[in-house]
Amino acid sequence: MSIHKSEIKKITTHQIQGMKERGEKISMLTAYDYSMAKLIDAAGTDIILVGDSASNVMAGHETTLPITLDQMIYHASSVIRAVSRSFVVVDIPFGSYQGNSSEALRSAIRIMKESGAHAVKMEGGAEIKESVTRVLSAGVPVMGHLGLTPQSIYKFGTYAVRAKEEEEAEKLVSDAKLLEECGCFGIVLEKIPADLAKRVSEEIKIPTIGIGAGPHTDGQVLVMHDMLGITAEFKPRFLRQYAQVGDIITEAVGDYVKDVKAGDFPNEKESY
Repeated sequence: MSIHKSEIKKITTHQIQGMKERGEKISMLTAYDYSMAKLIDAAGTDIILVGDSASNVMAGHETTLPITLDQMIYHASSVIRAVSRSFVVVDIPFGSYQGNSSEALRSAIRIMKESGAHAVKMEGGAEIKESVTRVLSAGVPVMGHLGLTPQSIYKFGTYAVRAKEEEEAEKLVSDAKLLEECGCFGIVLEKIPADLAKRVSEEIKIPTIGIGAGPHTDGQVLVMHDMLGITAEFKPRFLRQYAQVGDIITEAVGDYVKDVKAGDFPNEKESY
C-alpha cells in the first residue's frame, strides 16, 4: 500500500493515542537514511524510529552503546527530510541522558532543533524519572522503553527475554505506570512474556509498542533491515521476514560485476 499525496495527513501523538482508544494497531519500523525512510513513509507506516540500533545495522558495532548524539542527529535529519506522513521518534543514545536531567534536556533539545524530529525515546523506568520529567517539561514528547533495554546489555549480560520472574515483572508494570504518569505518549516493550505485555497494555492508557512481546500490545515495531531479510543471519523467534532483500541485492550486484567484467555494460543503448 502507498499513500497518495492528496491523502497525506501527518501522524501526531494525538492520533497515536486515538489508535489505541479505537483498537487500531500501530505500525512502527526503523529507518536511518533518506532513501529507506521515503519508502517506509510511502507505505503508510505510522511511526518511524530512528533507533540507536543504527550502531549495529549501519556501523557494524556489537552493541548500541558506541553511537553518539551527533551521529543520531545526522541519521534523524536524513530521515526527517524524507517523511511526509510518519511520526518520527529518535533514540537519545547511551551516555547522553543518564548523567542528570540537565544533560537529558540538552540532548533532547539538540535532537529536536537540529534534526526536526517529532519525539525522543529513552530507556528505563524509575531510574530515569527525573530526566523524563525534565524533557517533557520542555514540551518534547517522550516515548519510554522497558523490558530488554539494549543500552543496559552489559548489566543484563544477555539478550534473553526479560521480566519472566515475578519481581522483575512487577517492577516493569510499576515503571510503565510511572512513565504514563510522567506524561510519556507511548512505551516500547521489548522481549517480555506476551501475558505481561497484555497486562501492561490493559493497565495503562497510553499505547504500547511491542518487539518480541507478543500480539497483545497496541502496536508492533521491527528493525527494517531484519524484517526485509537484509541481515539474514539474524533470526530471533519474534522476527517475521517479509522478504529476502539481502539475496536480491547480492544477486543483482553479482550480475552487475559479471557484466562489467565481460564488457557487456554499458552497451550501445546505454552510451551517449
